[in-house]
Amino acid sequence: MWNFSGWVRVIAFVAIALLSAAAVFGQEQDARPAYEVASIKLNTSGSANQGVQQDKAQILFTGVPLKRLIQRAYKVYSFQVTGPAWMEDAYYDISAKYPPDLKDEDRPLMLRTLLEDRLKLAVHRESKQMQGYELVVAKGGFKLKPIDPGEPVTPSLGSVGPSLNLEGGFRKTTLFAKKASMASLADLVTRIRDEMVADRTGLTGVYDFELHWNNDDQNPAPGDSDSFPSLFTAIQSLGLRLQPQKVPVEMIVVDHVERVPTEN
Repeated sequence: MWNFSGWVRVIAFVAIALLSAAAVFGQEQDARPAYEVASIKLNTSGSANQGVQQDKAQILFTGVPLKRLIQRAYKVYSFQVTGPAWMEDAYYDISAKYPPDLKDEDRPLMLRTLLEDRLKLAVHRESKQMQGYELVVAKGGFKLKPIDPGEPVTPSLGSVGPSLNLEGGFRKTTLFAKKASMASLADLVTRIRDEMVADRTGLTGVYDFELHWNNDDQNPAPGDSDSFPSLFTAIQSLGLRLQPQKVPVEMIVVDHVERVPTEN
């Protein structure tokens, strides 16, 4: 039979354990990457000016839709974010200062923390089969030779290093690729098409190449030398093919988010 003092010791032990667990939980919560200081405001100006500016010290969002902020915070494409329809029509200005010990991989996590704290963002992930494409090697074989990743890089359109640079108008587009991987090409086509493109080439090197295409998915008429081919045909010039295929896509489903942020 336990005496009173024994029960007191048990109760004290349990209380200490609960307090320790709460402290650990609090530390885990506080350990989320966060901006050193940040301000977020609903932008109701109606201005068409939108943009993001950042350097090593700070980041500024001007008139950016909430859906795009969530997309950036989770490093996904626009079609991977679902939730209230108003997320595309609510615009925000954010001014945030990075901490001195900033890690590049923490940038999106800091934005995620801000949205969770100030807009009460809550999401869950789920997988969904969506119609998209697989980027595969065509029957004739791949036509490019890999580039040594360590050799000097010639600037392309003012860019140095591994890059994919686009120029051109709405119809005609030119891609200048410098030390580009097939994964980065698949990513680019995903953003252009707004459909998931999975890299299934099995190619692990990096490559220099140019592509020219028009954006209406139509090949030029015979004898029309002034027209570019469709993107699908242009990719075939590299010995690749875009193959229609249902692909698994991880979705970010917004369960709750508030339009008006809490006070700065």
